[in-house]
Amino acid sequence: MKRIAVLTTGGDAPGMNPAIRSVVRYGINQKLEVMGVFRGWWGLINEELKVLDHRSVSGIINQGGTILKTARCAEFKTEEGMSRAYNTVKKYNIDGLVVIGGNGSFTAAHEFYKKYKVPVIGIPASIDNDVNGIDYTIGTDTAINTALDAIDKIRDTATSMERIFVVEVMGRNSGFIALTVALAGGCEDVIIPEKKLDLELICHDIVHGNLVGKMSWIIVVAEGAGKAEDIAKKITEITSLETRTVVLGHVQRGGRPTAVSRDLALHLGKSAVDCLLSGKTDIAVGLGGGKFAEIDFEVAIQKKELKIVNLFNLIRVLT
Repeated sequence: MKRIAVLTTGGDAPGMNPAIRSVVRYGINQKLEVMGVFRGWWGLINEELKVLDHRSVSGIINQGGTILKTARCAEFKTEEGMSRAYNTVKKYNIDGLVVIGGNGSFTAAHEFYKKYKVPVIGIPASIDNDVNGIDYTIGTDTAINTALDAIDKIRDTATSMERIFVVEVMGRNSGFIALTVALAGGCEDVIIPEKKLDLELICHDIVHGNLVGKMSWIIVVAEGAGKAEDIAKKITEITSLETRTVVLGHVQRGGRPTAVSRDLALHLGKSAVDCLLSGKTDIAVGLGGGKFAEIDFEVAIQKKELKIVNLFNLIRVLT
């Protein structure tokens, strides 16, 4: 193996840049030439790539986002798009790929490997922490801390103004961010895709709390479980209490990666290169069971079951 390529695909996550840095510099240390592919699979289809050297990744370890840019690419799902990507791999004599992304990115990488047998290793990077078999993906810790910082500030106003707030966080198919920040932020309730919404129970708790002197309330909702505005409107209709909304949105994707996100990214960048050099392929590298592990893509792309019962119950007990 002489030349590898690295790309970031799907949604961006804080820590992608440190992962790129690790792949490039460790790869060069191992006598490899490393190419950067811009805009994910789209860049591989349209030959938007260049050789990266040691200085190409200088000064990016503390930056959010990805210097390689990222995009969602419907064209790669077609036979023609995948064929064009493979032609790029052959044209530039690329011996292996490192794909930094989440569940959707690994699904695409797995299909590409099955069809063309190009060695590929995945580095899990997704704020939703939705890669099966992986404890924590790159970016998860940063996104949680960003959301938590906002909720801490909202708590100040909620307490001072004695109001109910519904705070919407990211999580289209996963309630991981919502559960984690609700617990760490001392929030009174959480609404997630994995659990059926019982708005009557939430409103009962709010009214009871109001009667015994608890005048402020923060409810965290994952975007995939409902819209903050709709939920707040229903709470006001049921309880007759004023309810405000905050939608944190894409602010959770940005910002400087935390030490946890950076360290994880740097370790996994090295692991990905080592896997390619040792002939491994069609796997993701990540933290699994509290230690660095290699997870087959077949496993990694399955739906991740979030163990919600204990967390959900603890949030309510500590209310």
